[in-house]
Amino acid sequence: MTDAELAAHLAQVAGRILLQVRDSDMFEGKSLGYAGDQTANQFLIHALRQQRPNDGLLSEESKDTEERLTKERVWIIDPVDGTREYGESRPDWAVHVALAINGESQIGAVALPDLGQVLRSDRPGLVPRAPETLRMVVSRTRPAKEAVAVAEQLGAVLVPMGSAGAKAMAIIRGDADIYLHSGGQYEWDSCAPAAVAMAHGLHCSRLDGTPLRYNQTDPYLPDLLVCRQADRLKVLDALEG
Repeated sequence: MTDAELAAHLAQVAGRILLQVRDSDMFEGKSLGYAGDQTANQFLIHALRQQRPNDGLLSEESKDTEERLTKERVWIIDPVDGTREYGESRPDWAVHVALAINGESQIGAVALPDLGQVLRSDRPGLVPRAPETLRMVVSRTRPAKEAVAVAEQLGAVLVPMGSAGAKAMAIIRGDADIYLHSGGQYEWDSCAPAAVAMAHGLHCSRLDGTPLRYNQTDPYLPDLLVCRQADRLKVLDALEG
C-alpha cells in the first residue's frame, strides 16, 4: 500500500468509526466530541505505528515529543477536525491524515464522513470554475477580521462553516472559492487539506504568501490561505491593503 493509499484508507476507516460512535447514542454534545476524538485517535495512532513504524507522528490528540523532529517523514493527523460540529451532528467536520516530508505537506487525505467522500492528493480532479461573485468560507462563530475585510474589498459573500478541512475541501467541491484564516491553527489543522488542495492545483500559503512549513518545533501555524491560482494575487493584494 502506497503512502497515499494508506492516508486515504485510514481517513475513510476513521470516519466510519466516528459515525458508529455517534450512531451508538451513548454520547452527545461535548462528550460525543471527546469520545470521537479519543476513539479515532487510538485507531489512527496504532495503525500508523504498525504500518509505518519508522516514521514520525504528530497528532492533535496525543502528547507531542521531540522524536518527530529527527524524522524526514512525519505523519500529521487530526482525528476529528471540527469537534464541535461533530458533537452537534453537523456535516461540516473532517478527518485529516497527512504525510509531511522534509517539512512539506506532500501526501494527504481529508475524509468528509457525513458526505461519504474522501478527497485525496493522489486522485486530483478538476476544480469547478469560479462564479461571478466569489464565496469565502469563514468560521461559524468567529470570522477572522482579515477575512471579512478582504471579502468586502473583493465583493465576496461569506459562507460560515465549521472544520478547516471542510472549508478547504469546499473549494475543491465547488461550494466556495476562498478560505482565508488568521485566528490561530496548528499543523494538524492544515497539513492534510493543504496537500489535497495543492494536488488539485489550488494555491496554499501563509497570509503573507510564504510557503506552509510542517514538522516544526512549535506546531502552531496560525494562518492559512487556500484559493484558486487565478485569485491568489488579488487576495494577497487585498490583504496588504
